[in-house]
Amino acid sequence: MEKSSDRLKVLEKINQFEQIGNFNEDVEDDKPSRPILPKEVDYTNRKFSSKILTCLANFLGKTFFEHLIKKQKFIIKEVDGIENVKKVTGGAIVTCNHFNIKDNYAVYKAMKPALKRHQKLYKVIKEGNYTTFKGPVRLMMRHANTLPLSSDMRTMKKFSQAISKLLERGEKILIYPEQAMWWNYRKPRPLKNGAFKLATKNNVPVLPVFITMKDSNILDDDGFFVQEYYIHFLPAIYPDQTLIANESAQNMCKQNYDVWVKTYEEFYKEKLKRNDLANS
Repeated sequence: MEKSSDRLKVLEKINQFEQIGNFNEDVEDDKPSRPILPKEVDYTNRKFSSKILTCLANFLGKTFFEHLIKKQKFIIKEVDGIENVKKVTGGAIVTCNHFNIKDNYAVYKAMKPALKRHQKLYKVIKEGNYTTFKGPVRLMMRHANTLPLSSDMRTMKKFSQAISKLLERGEKILIYPEQAMWWNYRKPRPLKNGAFKLATKNNVPVLPVFITMKDSNILDDDGFFVQEYYIHFLPAIYPDQTLIANESAQNMCKQNYDVWVKTYEEFYKEKLKRNDLANS
């Protein structure tokens, strides 16, 4: 089967960015975005209409991903470390490597048995995912427990307040500290500090998740092997209250990256061959 030219272009761009150490930039040809204004987003679902749309969006999202699982276009092969999720009973920042649009559902599906009945997994998304899509995808991006970032500082103030409120009531919030999605990229990339600053500010732990992959024997619609996901929930990392906020965040960030690297090396039985192990 001929491989998709779009996917080949993305892989070539990943290779180019890897060579120059540009690990946090987008490699997909996304449409131009626009600022999200404060009145456009109801982060904590205060409106009745938002609650209805959230139920519909989550139903559509679950139906879509479960259909992919049934058709073996999305394979969760193994989950380990679920006991680390169970130990974190309150609010937490969940960090995961970002390599596919399916990875957030993989994390949710794997950790759901360890969540309390009313706990949810919220997902921080980039601005363009909220503003550029249409149809059912637009509904899911806007209402499936998503928390969009914004280039408008007034909206970001509202975002920060919502994060604090959700964490206080015990929710889990998924953030991709590598920032950009690199399609099917297996190595951990340098992490940004934002997720860890939020954890420090709200005095909640970070629950690191690292997903490793193996080729299945099934080809996807783009001519590449469907990846089998191995989801690793790692021990929680807690803020150090003896340090100032920035130092605590940097310390958590380094710990998170170190455990990702360790998981990568143990799973793939190879050392991470890069000279950029420091955070960007």
